[in-house]
Amino acid sequence: MSTHSYAMSDSVTMLRRNLKHAMRYPSMTLTTAAIPIIMLLLFVYVFGNALGAGITPSGGGDYVDYVAPGIILMAATSGAISVAVSVCVDMTEGIVNRFRTMSISRAAVLNGHVVGGVIQTMTCIALVIGVALLTGFRPTATPVEWLAAIGVLALVVLALTWVSAALGLRAKTVESASNAPTPLTFLPFLGSAIVPTDSMPTGVRWFAEYQPFTPIIETLRGLLMGTEIGDSAALAVAWCVGLTVLGYFWARSAYDRAR
Repeated sequence: MSTHSYAMSDSVTMLRRNLKHAMRYPSMTLTTAAIPIIMLLLFVYVFGNALGAGITPSGGGDYVDYVAPGIILMAATSGAISVAVSVCVDMTEGIVNRFRTMSISRAAVLNGHVVGGVIQTMTCIALVIGVALLTGFRPTATPVEWLAAIGVLALVVLALTWVSAALGLRAKTVESASNAPTPLTFLPFLGSAIVPTDSMPTGVRWFAEYQPFTPIIETLRGLLMGTEIGDSAALAVAWCVGLTVLGYFWARSAYDRAR
């Protein structure tokens, strides 16, 4: 068996291990889905009339169509916390040191966490989309546009999962690991997730327009609701690829230094 075959086999074993942990201790996964669902219900049923009046011609009734893509992205960012925590737990409880004494591919441990995190987060995104549909979200996307939107979400989740894995490796305690990715969860709120960037003060608008999540939100909104995408798609892919590369090499470097 080749080196790549061994690495793939070991990564699948680590993936199976992480998925079993997720099923035995589902609280983190449920929390990942619960936070964006609560935010969705809050912004649709509590703030929807007020915010929607300035965004949609018919008032708050259609505001769910505007806000849902941003909340769906928030579900993608929420998954970063669970990955950082699971990586930190492995590093601080000594199981990784045991793995290093065994004939296991060096890349398998991180690969298992990352792929497992992507699967868990995409499952949470599916739950959030289901709740959004129940609250009145009515996307106009074709099957091809749905596939493109899912592809964008998967790319975002992969990028954030590698970054959160690096944060988990750098954290000294589980508490700090759970806090480190928190800014990622709230960055969509400083973009176009809740209101258009045009309605923001100049300084905030500048930040909102040039941070990574705004083009991702606009791409999702365009794919799902048929709004103008412009160059947002290219910017979204560029940000995702850049964050993936940064997170991957940062995580690998941190893992090697922890040996």
